[in-house]
Amino acid sequence: MKSADILIIGTGVGGLFTALNLPSDKKILIITKDKCENSDSFLAQGGICVLKDESDYESYYNDTMRAGHYENRKESVEIMIRSSPEIINDLVSYGVDFERNSDGFVYTREGAHSTPRILFHEDITGEEITSKLLSAVFRLPNVTILEYNSMVDLIVDDNKCCGIVAKNEHGELYNIFAEHTVLATGGVGGLYVHSTNFRHLTGDALGVCMEHNIKLENIDYVQIHPTSYYMANHDRRFLISESVRGEGAVLLDKNGDRFTDELQPRDVVTAAIRKQMAKDNTNHVWLSLKNLSEDEIIKHFPHIYEYCREHGVNLPEDPIPVVPAQHYFMGGVWVDSDSKTSCEALYAVGEASCNGVHGKNRLASNSLLESLVFAKRAAHHIGLHDGIKASEKIKNDYENRLKQHNDYLLMRPDYVSVMRSEIEKAKENHNNGE
Repeated sequence: MKSADILIIGTGVGGLFTALNLPSDKKILIITKDKCENSDSFLAQGGICVLKDESDYESYYNDTMRAGHYENRKESVEIMIRSSPEIINDLVSYGVDFERNSDGFVYTREGAHSTPRILFHEDITGEEITSKLLSAVFRLPNVTILEYNSMVDLIVDDNKCCGIVAKNEHGELYNIFAEHTVLATGGVGGLYVHSTNFRHLTGDALGVCMEHNIKLENIDYVQIHPTSYYMANHDRRFLISESVRGEGAVLLDKNGDRFTDELQPRDVVTAAIRKQMAKDNTNHVWLSLKNLSEDEIIKHFPHIYEYCREHGVNLPEDPIPVVPAQHYFMGGVWVDSDSKTSCEALYAVGEASCNGVHGKNRLASNSLLESLVFAKRAAHHIGLHDGIKASEKIKNDYENRLKQHNDYLLMRPDYVSVMRSEIEKAKENHNNGE
């Protein structure tokens, strides 16, 4: 048995930024299913959006709503956009190095954005941000991080969360009791054959919340990224950032002809690619960077450049074979504007949560920003409110359950197929107007 004032599950930007904004006198425990660095936050390439000035507000708001098919929660969109300058200042204070020139920040543009408003660090913005936040968390004396420890179940009593049941790297179960619990477990990429996500991200927050009737929202809203590097029989797909298209790359069919507007929302571009693949009877289409110079590519997209060279594609002369792949999860555990779930003392942040910002389809480079904004709000809310102390009865009950494995609700062997089934059922309900 372990205990903490605040328990966080996950070491992506959502979990880390929550920890960094919590009161320093609180005992914080963070567990993560794999290595700390193996979160999808590290994989984000393109960048992070920011409201450049007041004149850009209406445009940014409309771009986000339009990409989300106007199913976005308006309050959440407003909070995210208005909070973005503060978040960028926070990141700079932690040493995040965004691209600059003599005039200040350099902005890039991605699909469905009406103007450049995206800050970036080469083509590894997620790694730059997440690594700096992780370093900052490591310096906090009140925080302990346990790698290769996973959540098996929530400890819930009368719709009040008192912690979780966890499993360590040896497969041993133990209880963690906490006054506040934060789910930052990431997305659902591990449920899909073709995904840009880490394979161990299998919708854990959805699974445990379903078991306790904690509210979920839009769990069928799964975003497909139009351009991942195509290789047969490959595990995790390598993402070709949307910024590449934002800087001028174009999509080509098997005859070398352009067939769509590359800067439409992701779901629209994905549909166009799939239609072209079916028409051409091919497994992929091509992404040409001939509009960019080699120097531009090396400066802005050095890791994409090197990855392509390693696989026999010499940019900009050669086009990149690309195919759509599962990329992001817009649904999740329902939360309010302070990241509170429908269960008392339980919060959810990042891709595991659904605060409604993204609607049906996420606008490019809103993911890191959304995670950070609502992680900070969760931390501030936690700091202002008392949590739930587990009673001795609950502690004894859950300790006894661990001694009787056959009677304890362990994560089911068919967990992945169950989550796939639930997502498909939600999709069918949406399609039927329910």
